Amino acid sequence: MDDAATKRETELADHYRHCEAALREQELDLWLASLFAPASARPHLHAIGAFAAEIASVRARVSQPILGEMRLRWWYDSLEAATDSEAARAHPIADALIDTLDRHAIAREEVVDLLEAHSFDLYDEPMESLEALETYCDRVFGAPMRWRAIAIDAQDVSRQEDALRDAGRALGLTTILRALPRHLAQGQRFLPVDVLARHRADGDFAETEATPAIAGALAELRGKARDYFDKARRAVRGDGPARAALLPAALIPLYLGEMERKGFDPFRSIAEPAQWRRQWRLWRAARGRGI
Repeated sequence: MDDAATKRETELADHYRHCEAALREQELDLWLASLFAPASARPHLHAIGAFAAEIASVRARVSQPILGEMRLRWWYDSLEAATDSEAARAHPIADALIDTLDRHAIAREEVVDLLEAHSFDLYDEPMESLEALETYCDRVFGAPMRWRAIAIDAQDVSRQEDALRDAGRALGLTTILRALPRHLAQGQRFLPVDVLARHRADGDFAETEATPAIAGALAELRGKARDYFDKARRAVRGDGPARAALLPAALIPLYLGEMERKGFDPFRSIAEPAQWRRQWRLWRAARGRGI
């Protein structure tokens, strides 16, 4: 191996380590779940997870939507640039992500779909419908889960397509419900307009009052998340290694249970089960169906 190749290999390894550190800091559940994947796949899971966390944090890092759009535009351009783009290589997460996409033949169009979905985060417009929210979950949560499955075992992914889709929706809905206080603080409105209207909770949501109407709307969304979780469990096929990509969704019942505790305020409390319970759940799921 010549000096340039050796230097490049060292640089890329450093960037993958950066991704792991970033993921462990920002998304501990994802990092813990990655420990149950084959060692050879873990750097790629870290890259995918660090990228998803980086994009999800754009709204919190900018003061104006146009600045967020500029950040997303940089990612669009990096994905479209040549593999040896200096700008992308200088960004550890972008470099590791692009290497992962290329190694595992993950379609960049799907990454662009994720970026486009996150444009919603930058504005204070309401989520119009439950269907729109589920589409958002498919692109923002389901797609990275599927990429992780491809990185673990591309041949096994086709057997787990239904499980991955339903688990992604369940995880997305649960994550959004958990983040409700943070979203409201940033002016974001992820609760679907049609669900709020169905429970006549529009005014209460605007006033952030935890009324019975709000409780009904949130219960509907939790029920939808639980339904998708149950469907995902039933859809798991065989015992192939790609099941490890489903592991983050194994924590959904813990988070939903926390939200259903007496006295839980959905506008001011964030569901946070004890870490030992989360680790135990992941371990049990890894020994079973993966979810």
